Amino acid sequence: MHRPLPGLSILSTLVALVFPGPPASAAVQEPCCRVEARRIAEESRVPGLDDRRFTHTGLWRAIGPYLDVDRLAVAELGASLEGRAIRAVTFGTGPTTVLLWSQMHGDESTATMALADLIRWFAEAPESDALHRRLSERLTIVMIPMLNPDGAERFVRENAVGIDINRDARRLATPEGRILKAVRDSIGADFGFNLHDQGTYAAGEGGALVAIGLLAPAADEARSWSPVRQRARGVAAVIAEALATDLPGRVALYDDEFAPRAFGDNMQAWGTSTVLIESGVLPDDPQKQELRRMNVVAILSALDAIARGGTGERPTVAYDGLPRNRAIPADLLIAGGTILTGAGAEVRADVTVRFEDSAARTGPRYGEIGDLAEVAAVDTVDASGLFLHADTGEDGYLRRGAPVRLTARRGPDPDSELVWRISGDR
Repeated sequence: MHRPLPGLSILSTLVALVFPGPPASAAVQEPCCRVEARRIAEESRVPGLDDRRFTHTGLWRAIGPYLDVDRLAVAELGASLEGRAIRAVTFGTGPTTVLLWSQMHGDESTATMALADLIRWFAEAPESDALHRRLSERLTIVMIPMLNPDGAERFVRENAVGIDINRDARRLATPEGRILKAVRDSIGADFGFNLHDQGTYAAGEGGALVAIGLLAPAADEARSWSPVRQRARGVAAVIAEALATDLPGRVALYDDEFAPRAFGDNMQAWGTSTVLIESGVLPDDPQKQELRRMNVVAILSALDAIARGGTGERPTVAYDGLPRNRAIPADLLIAGGTILTGAGAEVRADVTVRFEDSAARTGPRYGEIGDLAEVAAVDTVDASGLFLHADTGEDGYLRRGAPVRLTARRGPDPDSELVWRISGDR
């Protein structure tokens, strides 16, 4: 059965155990192959997490069947503001410590699903599996799958008092932030993985949608390359290499401006070589299940590279050469139509739409309206010759940020032929 841990002390005890380090030749060895990691992602997929909007209860119900093994230790670290348990799952007893935390933003759950799949593989892989044995003997891997359970309950970014936990590293005002810092300090984390989701970005100017954003964050205003950050850079290069085949042109470099309140930047400053992984958007992947698999590939490849050693000396061209994350102003551009409002206005104008959930393309809201010929968007609809009948409410005012309720018709008459419709949900 699994070993419930009374708190953080046993994590420190695990770290103190002495195991042989990686062989001298480890630095020139390659991490596990992409095909093997992809197979693990497929075979160890945890059921019950097909919809990326799940609660704290739903997550631990899904993971529960795989925790009852001696290979894994489960610790209750504390509770959220609303009293939900924040737990860590630990695998391995090696001398190098790795901390992974996900869903510190409650609506960013892609990596949480991937950690669930990794937990299953840690629990079920045969003892003869070389990768499993290598990670177990050389690493102590501590995973916090859901740091912000109150936000996850509502599928919102912030915690129950409206604080962005990722902006609480300096003040540590939230119980969730204090828990994360305490775990880092308790295990003396050598490496960290800050796991997030991002919206719609392009990989460079005019590039494809970004599926994964990567960053070895800066630890100071000068963005200097200390040995701690250099090791993170090496790990990020491993991930970039591992994802290049499956996501060609869709991996990008996240902005490395120093953020003094953010956990990733402060983890780097505290001595933990930290990599940010941001799961973006893929076409036809509304529940981010393919990105879930890609997170497993990325994390496993990185863990194996860390276990083999030498990340600080590793060539980093695969990371350094990534295109930059470029913001895309709109998810949808409706070009060339004539807008009709309840107040009787009639004007030819382009319309931009932003989705609250870019991957699922739900929750459309109005963006900019007017001459938008140069505005970039993920998708463009040519509405030339069509009349856009806008439901603007009682005052007839078309407000930026308001839910989109729009029908495109052949004529100005509300009973003319319907061509397409955008509702407040989709």
